[in-house]
Amino acid sequence: MKRIHQRQAAAASVFATALVLGAAPALAQTATIAVGAPVTSIDPHYHQLSPNNAVADIIFDRLVNNDPQSRNIPGLATEWRAVEPTVWEFKLRPNVRFHNGNAFTAEDVAFTLARLPNVPNSPSSFAAYARTMTRVEIVDPLTIRFHTPQPYPLLPLDMTNVRIVDKETAEGATTEDFNSLRAAMGTGPYRAVAHRNGDRIEFERWDGYWGERAPFQRVNYRMVTNDAARTAALLAGDVDLIDQVPTSDLARLRQDQRVRVAEQVGLRLIFLGLDHLRPANENSPFVTDNDGRPLGRNPLADVRVRRALSMAVDRRAIVERVMEGAAVPANQFLPEGVFGHVGDLQAIPYDPDGARRLLAEAGYPQGFRITLNGPNDRYINDSRIVQAIGQMWTRIGVRTAVEAQPWTTFVGRAGRSEYSAFLIGWGSNPDGSHPLRNILATVNRDRGWGASNRGRYSNPQVDAMLLESLSELNEPRRGELIVGAMRIAMQDVAVVPIHIQTNIWATRRGFEYTASVDEGTLAQRLRPAPR
Repeated sequence: MKRIHQRQAAAASVFATALVLGAAPALAQTATIAVGAPVTSIDPHYHQLSPNNAVADIIFDRLVNNDPQSRNIPGLATEWRAVEPTVWEFKLRPNVRFHNGNAFTAEDVAFTLARLPNVPNSPSSFAAYARTMTRVEIVDPLTIRFHTPQPYPLLPLDMTNVRIVDKETAEGATTEDFNSLRAAMGTGPYRAVAHRNGDRIEFERWDGYWGERAPFQRVNYRMVTNDAARTAALLAGDVDLIDQVPTSDLARLRQDQRVRVAEQVGLRLIFLGLDHLRPANENSPFVTDNDGRPLGRNPLADVRVRRALSMAVDRRAIVERVMEGAAVPANQFLPEGVFGHVGDLQAIPYDPDGARRLLAEAGYPQGFRITLNGPNDRYINDSRIVQAIGQMWTRIGVRTAVEAQPWTTFVGRAGRSEYSAFLIGWGSNPDGSHPLRNILATVNRDRGWGASNRGRYSNPQVDAMLLESLSELNEPRRGELIVGAMRIAMQDVAVVPIHIQTNIWATRRGFEYTASVDEGTLAQRLRPAPR
């Protein structure tokens, strides 16, 4: 009976809103979104991927949320402070309910944190955000304390990565239980009511939401990975919002009076991962000599080879010709102005002659053969970027074959470190510790480090500086450590940075979308446009 009353109230409210906006009531009832990347799971603790996280942020909430500029703002916690050097206290928001009606309490937070390191087969775990704690103390239903072995300034930032689940529903639940929606009970503005894996998710507004009321009664969230099909669907009026606007359509859409474009330079670095797993005296799986025979060694273990491959990439040409201006060339993980950016790091020169000299110096005057792998449906123009880099490498004598695959296939193999060289991306929090812990730190399950370190890069100096930074409460000193670790990793060519994407969305006229640096496509950021 309670649900019936809620739905009747919701319908009346939607109708009233539509009248105020001067829009047809149908406009405010349902919105359809087409996203360019597949969502691989509804389980918010299974796989650290931006498309998964975006969907999780529609269904679930975090103690600390982010605004569109990725600044921390209160979420399920209203305030937080360090009550002792090694104890953080969070005050929880009262009168919050999960989609099943259960009250949100500190028990749910403690359960969620205990679940993070225990999700079977997680290809990119969230465990790092729990393993910094030695104890979770429930003070009362709306107060929780986190004890750490040493001062830990990043704990509030860590909480922006942890989506809170309902203990009663999720206890003993598997990832499949989340994917079937049985366990997908959050406190977010929408609840998931249907899910067809790799195809679509249907949301219904949660009228018991504690925050601002979501504008649409229902949202259809479709995965349309084909760029042309996504744009065509928008122009045909089949969908109201698309993300990852194809750069080839961007100029046309900017001029189209039927469309609004929202843009924001983001935090997504596109880079190349390299095989650091195999030592110098072992074969790398996709590297041979020029006759196709095993080399008997891994050339990517030599920093001179890694540097040569980086110098062979013409980043400006990729930005201008492949990305059509929707990116900026990169020499590190974070853009200028973000905590952890290395200000004095020189731009990586495009120098094919210098690259050939480095190859010869490393013992490869005739180059070698390599396969560059990558996805073809995950990042803007990903397969075209892989093709362009393959041609650039071939010009310096590294004869490059290119293999682009669907994301779901690619990422599984990358997670098993099957590739020698691969294109991938990372969307960071606005703090350099984030890529350091997840991409550049030595894989360490106990610490939760290296969860997405698919190339298995390892550098004791980087690890030591990262470790020191994680207990440094003096912010300038912490910054020095983060910058120092990042500088070492970039000079060591741990990865090959290519560019930082501009996040672009397009809506039909009558809708507007709030652009963000985090690139998440969230149903709650789509609204009817004011008239």
